[in-house]
Amino acid sequence: MKLVNKPEQDSLDWPKFYGYCEDIDDERGFTIGIFGATTGGPRDQGPDGPTLFKEFDAASGAGNPSIAGGLARAGVRGGMQGPVLKISDSEKVFCGKIAALQNNAAWREAMWQTFYKVYIQYSVQQARQRGFGSALTIGSFVDTALNQGASGGSDTLQGLLSRSGGSGDEKTFMNRFHAERSKVVDTNEYNQPPNGKNRVKQWSGLLSQGETDLKDADAAVLKATSWKMK
Repeated sequence: MKLVNKPEQDSLDWPKFYGYCEDIDDERGFTIGIFGATTGGPRDQGPDGPTLFKEFDAASGAGNPSIAGGLARAGVRGGMQGPVLKISDSEKVFCGKIAALQNNAAWREAMWQTFYKVYIQYSVQQARQRGFGSALTIGSFVDTALNQGASGGSDTLQGLLSRSGGSGDEKTFMNRFHAERSKVVDTNEYNQPPNGKNRVKQWSGLLSQGETDLKDADAAVLKATSWKMK
């Protein structure tokens, strides 16, 4: 999560961002929480924000959880317009409501349930079906999925994996994967250059150092994340 949060928030203190909320003007609606869930917009017709609010309703004890129920529990006005969650409140009001959930246990549970179901589960499946299981590989896949999408387009995790060859050697495959991601990571508003390439270097650098299980890797992670965001 430190590796994920550095290029997202320029901070290693990722638990501070459960209540993060901002419209970053990327035509994806509001960006929320520790993995940047979105409410959707012109450039995001498959947002994960609706799932997050439904999970919030479920984690709060709803017998028949719904998006509307989650919005109500957060004190937020809005509803679905097609695949997009349209928020009726102003940015100040909406983000104030999200910030107030920072230490809410149900909100944190909903955040992790959504993170797992939308990004982590798929990433683990993609690693395991190739015979890979290291924390570094799974983390690199998760970071790609939440930043560029899990599946669907050519720049998503799925698309990049299809261009990374078929080597059964994990290091060989991941070097190719990181090279392919580096070609697109600073395009399409995924990241502001050169932040994207530095984002990939975090993972490729740790791989070259043999820090694949990420155990007792605090010093290595600190060094990998010491680059300056632009």
